[in-house]
Amino acid sequence: MENFTPVSALIGGGLIGLSALVYYLGIGRIAGISGIVGGLMTDGTGRPIRAAFVVGLLLGAAALFYGYGMPPAVEMQVADWPWLVVAGLLVGFGTRLGSGCTSGHGVCGLSRGSLRSLVATCTFFAVALVTVFVIRHVL
Repeated sequence: MENFTPVSALIGGGLIGLSALVYYLGIGRIAGISGIVGGLMTDGTGRPIRAAFVVGLLLGAAALFYGYGMPPAVEMQVADWPWLVVAGLLVGFGTRLGSGCTSGHGVCGLSRGSLRSLVATCTFFAVALVTVFVIRHVL
């Protein structure tokens, strides 16, 4: 591993957990990003809170960027637009099928001891492992 940073990872994970706890204690809802964004686009209830949550995510990233300067360069393989569209649709379909995403199931559901969230999170990671294997070693 080239960039092993356990302290910043621990701080970041703690902040994610803290934000999920504050969201839950504040309005009694699970802080799943897919549910928050989906409800922001479709639901009339809770729109200001959902919008504030999304704006907070963006402002947090902007504060980190401006506070520390440019992030380190990340080398990525560029995919063609059709593959990106298909991948995005599959993620959206999987999120709906699993009734949530990794933030809702992985962070909030597991911390509540939800068996459904454990199965969903294991499925997310298993599919991710298979996808990486296929893309790197088969295609």
